[in-house]
Amino acid sequence: MSAPTLTDFVLANTTLAPVPLVPEVLLHSAAEAMDLWELTHHDQPPFWAFPWAGGQALARHLLDNSGLVRDKKVFDLASGSGLVAIAAALAGAESVTANDIDPLALAAVELNAVANVVTVGTLGGDQLDSDAHGADVVLAGDVFYDAEITALVLPFLTRAAARGALVLLGDPDRAHLPHDLFTAQARYEVPVPLTLESTETRSATVWRA
Repeated sequence: MSAPTLTDFVLANTTLAPVPLVPEVLLHSAAEAMDLWELTHHDQPPFWAFPWAGGQALARHLLDNSGLVRDKKVFDLASGSGLVAIAAALAGAESVTANDIDPLALAAVELNAVANVVTVGTLGGDQLDSDAHGADVVLAGDVFYDAEITALVLPFLTRAAARGALVLLGDPDRAHLPHDLFTAQARYEVPVPLTLESTETRSATVWRA
């Protein structure tokens, strides 16, 4: 018998379900964060296994304003489950690349893209020194969760905006987001897992660089 693959792991520990704020999208999601975290043996939580508030808000915004990505080349940074990337594909993007440093996330993105009958390319590894591979639109949900990652991500996002890319962020009022660098586009009340967020709803804003 062959050893279990990353895809097998995702399938064994998640259930395919609609995203609360974006029911048009189905995701392989986990029921309990801590139990899954223990299984992965990673330093970071399994970001790929949940529809986080910022990503839900950004995905909703893309589907409600499809002209932002229609016929565009899209790069989704720290894609996690692929929710935002999938929303961009459903909204008519010409191509979508989902980037994440976690191989499990990339396996989840591939499964979730198939479940939603869209094409999303995956790209592993740290791409923060790149130009987002020339993408017309750069997306990032829930990336400002601590000071260290913010310091790494900000130069990538500001560089993309400076060369003319549309940069859109989804964030649930995390303290590390530098509000003076971005312009609020829309605000959403997002249903979230109580066990993960200690609340059933979080406010999240879509920002433009």
